[in-house]
Formats: sequence, structure tokens, C-alpha cells
Amino acid sequence: MNLTPLFAEKLIIQVHAFAAIAALVLGAIQFLAPKGTVPHRVLGYAWVVLMLVIAVSSFWIHEIRLLGPFSPIHFLSISTLILVPMAVVAARSKKSRSHRLAMIQIYIFALITAGAFTLLPGRVMHSVVFG
Repeated sequence: MNLTPLFAEKLIIQVHAFAAIAALVLGAIQFLAPKGTVPHRVLGYAWVVLMLVIAVSSFWIHEIRLLGPFSPIHFLSISTLILVPMAVVAARSKKSRSHRLAMIQIYIFALITAGAFTLLPGRVMHSVVFG
């Protein structure tokens, strides 16, 4: 792994990438850790902030332009901005099943699936991970 290509990018891309990496790791910890505890809530709010940073910062990243300055990935950002607050409200309303399903969906689609696209040849993260 070589972070040099990432540090050569605009600050917004660096913030976006480091927030995504942190959210990926923190989300995995959350899935494995006990639920309903104070640490789960504290780490959960940190994860929520990271996901909002990722979603908002994506609107200033336009490397792939399919719909004007945007790509289909930006629809994922919009859905993240809707689903994350809904998942928080579900948790605070003691609707643990709805909370769990929303968080799993966000993790899989907004982090893993979108993240997989960043590993395609020609993308910055491909250069970071594969050289």
C-alpha cells in the first residue's frame, strides 16, 4: 500500500477517502461488538459523522461524469444522507430491527459496493492499494 497517490490529490478527495477507510473499519467493529452499550452508541455516532462527511464530500468529487458533473454513485450519497438519519431515529425509538437493517444496507452499499468501484484501474485508490 502506497498513500503517495492519495496525498497528491485534492484535499476533498483525501478527506473523503480517509473518512471512508475509518468508517469501513469502525463499521466492522460495530458489527462485531455488543449492541446497546455506551461504547456502541459513542462509536455509532462517530460512524454517523464519518458517513455524513463521506456523503457530503462526494458532491465535490467529479472524476466520473455521467449525468452532468455527477455519477450514479452520487445517488448513493443522497440515499446515505436520507438513510443515516432514519437509522439514528430508529435506534433512538428502540426500533432495533429497522436500525440494524438500515445500518447493514448503508455499510454494504455506501461503503463496500461504492468502495469496490474505487479499486478499478485508473482510480486513485487502485493506485494506493495495488501500486
